[in-house]
Amino acid sequence: MASSARAPLEGDQRGLFIAATPVLFVLLWSTGFLAVKLGVPHADPLTFLAIRFTITVVIMVAFCAAVGALRPADRAVIGHAMVVGVLAHATYISGVAKALEFGVSAGVVALVAGLQPLITAALVGRLLGENVSVMQWLGLGLGFAGVALVVFEKLSVGAATVAGFGFAALALAGITAGTLYQKRFCGGHDMRTSLAYQFIAAAAVTFAVAATFEDMNVAWTGEFMFALGWLAVVVSIGAFALLMAMLRRGQMARVTALFYLTPPTTAVFGYFLFGETLGALALFGMAVAITGVALANR
Repeated sequence: MASSARAPLEGDQRGLFIAATPVLFVLLWSTGFLAVKLGVPHADPLTFLAIRFTITVVIMVAFCAAVGALRPADRAVIGHAMVVGVLAHATYISGVAKALEFGVSAGVVALVAGLQPLITAALVGRLLGENVSVMQWLGLGLGFAGVALVVFEKLSVGAATVAGFGFAALALAGITAGTLYQKRFCGGHDMRTSLAYQFIAAAAVTFAVAATFEDMNVAWTGEFMFALGWLAVVVSIGAFALLMAMLRRGQMARVTALFYLTPPTTAVFGYFLFGETLGALALFGMAVAITGVALANR
């Protein structure tokens, strides 16, 4: 009797967690931008990311070794995971950091990144055999328009360089290719093993590039260490695990549409934590973005 009584409860809890996954993902992913804002002033950008990825590697390798998930039966799992790590972690995040360093405003970077759901929707039919409905296209279009309104006051190209826009485009290519590759080749892999090897590849690539192009200066302040820990654990492990779970279960267009909620959520966090402005246009943009994501996920 006891076991049969527990089964429905466990099923309900699982259903509740699955329903809450998109909300948790958006909240955790959005905090990453604020943590980067705290940490980057205290270290060279790529050095900051390399240390972040290394901490995540130590945690994930230790955990996988403890539970016996470090050595997959199929060696192809390692190769696929490393490709995702280079694209979705090293390329995307490094591209964003370098774009900001080369004068591209946060608003422009957010707008460029906002093209990812649209590009993904255009590619999933040929690459994954998924159909994107007219309603979903409408939702994706509204989502992009909402992001544009949210970041409108931060849209500035005055100090931006050609290299900066190149890095922003590189970041867009990285996250788009990385999520598509994850969906296509890594859906059946052990998530713990996959994350460990993703970050091994990301740490190796980022460290190599940082050592080549930066002085690797770091000021170990309290703010820096807090930002480092938050990014390494909460965002790198927590948010990416949620993203992988959603990609495994859901349609690409629906999952990637959630990225449209990141700039509005970050703006709200920035308002309460850093006193950043949040005008009527940004609030209207949030409503438009939420409507778009809702339509894309119908």
